[in-house]
Amino acid sequence: MARVGGELKLLGLWASPFVTRAKLALQIKGLSYEYVEEDLGNKSELLLSSNPVHKAVPVLIHNGKPVCESSVIVQYIDDAFAGTGPSLLPADPYQRAVARFWAAYLEDKMSTPWRRVFMVKTDEEKAEAMRQTIAAVDVLEDGLKECSGGQGPFFGGDSVGYVDILLGGMVSWVKASEPLSGSKLIDAEKTPLPAAWMERFCELDAAKAVLQDVDRVVEYAKLVMAKNAARVSNNN
Repeated sequence: MARVGGELKLLGLWASPFVTRAKLALQIKGLSYEYVEEDLGNKSELLLSSNPVHKAVPVLIHNGKPVCESSVIVQYIDDAFAGTGPSLLPADPYQRAVARFWAAYLEDKMSTPWRRVFMVKTDEEKAEAMRQTIAAVDVLEDGLKECSGGQGPFFGGDSVGYVDILLGGMVSWVKASEPLSGSKLIDAEKTPLPAAWMERFCELDAAKAVLQDVDRVVEYAKLVMAKNAARVSNNN
């Protein structure tokens, strides 16, 4: 991989789908970087000083300057290394706006309730969070059609783009959701286009290089859910 435009360091957590987004962008761009695994139970001084607002991963440090939040990091990588590798956002302003619209949709309507599935206290809350997430996935049929121009295999059209990376970072967790919750987030019968997209995405070399092992994600998620349950029990 090429090292272009200065030193790159990524602070992350192996299990985080948001860190995976940054890894995917770097991989697709062909950029070399140093990866630093963080212990979120004992956060490093570098993480705390680099992201003092949220104190969270991922953080991309480029020539000593930190960039935070996964969606912002992906856009930054595309802008800062515009002459390296494929473009992640379309050149056309309208198509860029469309991609950003669906990126915001992913964050607001899918990622937010989906994260709640692993954090809420009751089975009823979990079921409602999963219902909202599945409803959001259903709409991605239209999103894939619009972003790809109705015929491309990816949200970016013929090649992987911004929205593909944001959704792609979640793929291992999407697959883990079925054994964890009993519900399929992306069902080939209900949402054939996103299901076919996920199969194509997983065959990409970049995806194979950075996506987490699903069984390992399942075990990690079970530990997180058990810790949350214990914390809730102790607070009652």
